[in-house]
Amino acid sequence: MRRILVWWHRYVGLVLAVFLLVSGLTGSLLAWNDDLESFISPQLFRVMPPTPDAPPLDPLVLRERVAQHYPTTFVPRVPLQIEAGKSVSFRLYALPDPRTGTSPELAADEVFVDPYRGTILGSRKFGDIREGWVNFMPFVYSLHDALALGTTGTVLLGVIALLWSIDCIAAIWLTFPATRTSSQGKSWLARWRQSWWVRWRGGTYKLNFDLHRAGALWLWAMLFVVAWSSVAFNLRPVYDVVMHRILAHQAEPPRVQLKRPLLRPPLDWQQGLSLARKKMAEAAQQQGVHIDFEYMLIYDPRYARYSYYVHSNRDVAQRWGITSLHIDARDGSVSPLWYPTGAAAGNTVTTWISSLHMTAMWGWPFQIFMSLFGLAIAMLCVTGVWIWARKRRGRRQAVQQRTAPKTPPAHEFRSDVHVNQY
Repeated sequence: MRRILVWWHRYVGLVLAVFLLVSGLTGSLLAWNDDLESFISPQLFRVMPPTPDAPPLDPLVLRERVAQHYPTTFVPRVPLQIEAGKSVSFRLYALPDPRTGTSPELAADEVFVDPYRGTILGSRKFGDIREGWVNFMPFVYSLHDALALGTTGTVLLGVIALLWSIDCIAAIWLTFPATRTSSQGKSWLARWRQSWWVRWRGGTYKLNFDLHRAGALWLWAMLFVVAWSSVAFNLRPVYDVVMHRILAHQAEPPRVQLKRPLLRPPLDWQQGLSLARKKMAEAAQQQGVHIDFEYMLIYDPRYARYSYYVHSNRDVAQRWGITSLHIDARDGSVSPLWYPTGAAAGNTVTTWISSLHMTAMWGWPFQIFMSLFGLAIAMLCVTGVWIWARKRRGRRQAVQQRTAPKTPPAHEFRSDVHVNQY
């Protein structure tokens, strides 16, 4: 068994190293995504209120202005939480051509709006690095999320995340001592404890080996959290199959895709938001849930459904909320509240590992940790490849020594030369 795990960790680890090096370095930047976006593109992300106490415009009014400015697009999301001094961003989706039924590619799919004046501050094609620094962080995100390869990259990284999750188990197993006691009489635990420390003065090989092994042990829990949550992000069907078998989950509201998207439903945006607020308040009061702030209203024309999100005391992320309910935009029927934690163990676990992965809690101290954590992943990749290359060179030298022809000792050569001289 140990031999199989060594083979797995060696060769699967080599494959993982290439991808995890990119993920680790990009992740260390994404821990500061909002701060870096504001620093790089202040003209898009920062606004000055007309007066210190000026109220922002209604979010639905801002959405309508964006829709009027881009008449060939659909604006499905309305951010309901407006932060002072910050712009509001809206995502755009192309409407299908009535003649061909195909959706043209948009020149810009993200628009930034001044929430106090309703003016368009600018736009960008999310992730298109050809637009320059304004798209640097979106490009970093697209590398981290999908290697900037779209759906293909998403699935590929999902497979890599699944292999990584399995390799986490294999790697920690290989740190365990092979036998319960040693010839010197040391206990199993005492010998395993040595794996947690780094021999700083033991030479280059020992230093790299210990950094790789001890670094992985100290960070193992977070490594597994990030690996398995990556499966949830990129390979959701596999994640759901596994998690639904071992943990209970809340029932998901049924949804049926329409033959044609319903862009103008009987229940308009204002009616949908009013009904959502009413039903959320009623359900929260009945179930003892405290609502902190509204987060987002989304309309999906493929299912004719509004999704209303708030931040409640059941959320763990600080910057957004996923306590939610859904409304059928055709008849106004409302689904039960969905809670990110506290209702079902499976949803609670998913919420926690996803929020940890996205650095969504505990403020700047956790941002620093996750930024260093991304660099630590890169270090594990580099040391792992270095150890493999060093061992590979050693194995080749051993083979060459076994197969090389034997030569006489040096003194025999000297004797022959002496004789030949006479």
